[in-house]
Amino acid sequence: DFALFVDAIAGLVQRGDAALGVRAPVGIGLPGVIDSASGRQFSSNVPALNGRLVAPALEAALQRAVVVGNDCQCFALSEADGGAADGLPSMFGAILGTGAGGGFCVNGRLQRGFNGIAGEWGHWAVPAELLAQHKLPMVDCPCGRRGCLERYVSGPGMSMLHLHFGGDGATPLAIAARASMHDPIATRTLAVHLDLLGHAFSCLVLALDPHAIVLGGGLSQLPHLYQQLPASVQRHLFAGVLVPPILPPQFGDAGGARGAALLARQQLKASAP
Repeated sequence: DFALFVDAIAGLVQRGDAALGVRAPVGIGLPGVIDSASGRQFSSNVPALNGRLVAPALEAALQRAVVVGNDCQCFALSEADGGAADGLPSMFGAILGTGAGGGFCVNGRLQRGFNGIAGEWGHWAVPAELLAQHKLPMVDCPCGRRGCLERYVSGPGMSMLHLHFGGDGATPLAIAARASMHDPIATRTLAVHLDLLGHAFSCLVLALDPHAIVLGGGLSQLPHLYQQLPASVQRHLFAGVLVPPILPPQFGDAGGARGAALLARQQLKASAP
């Protein structure tokens, strides 16, 4: 219900005003994309927001400036400005959670791109050769395409791989725990997941050459990614190309909200006379 969504946000902001004693602009990070022509929200996993002009509705309800950004991009901005990649010339924030997305920042500023979707690596396609090599099915994606990386390397994607290889589709944390006890299905699941993720990140390196990649989302809590993923990425790169540092997030689950606040501050400062 869109009206209830607006009311809920208004209540949060009003309580924040009262607690902090300030009346500040608002930044909000939302899943999905904003149509660059109409300004309407699309591809959201908050169904009430699809096709809505979210920022104008919130501005009317709150009587102040509201800046809306993609939640994955907001995470990247938070880690680029005061976070794990603070001070680096460039960085890529890669979310691995219920989906797979991200954002690219240069000198602590988000690069949103022509359509505002820069960083949507989760909707690159898994190469046919990797699907064949690992005997994987071509999986439909809610975006309308097939074989998107998100369907294999996200948290639900890892569970899908485990089920496909004969397991019970356990959670990523449970799969990692079983693999540490040498469970063969869990071990195979992690190996295939690492190979697919290594390919994806090698493409990020070749396309953007970031000075660091910061992981976010639930899978960023898996220690083996920081230990083994760099070598997996390297296997998909040609000689002479180095893998940048792959880092854990500094702000955890708070990163998206912090990045939304930073995005609002940066945009409003840029638009000020």
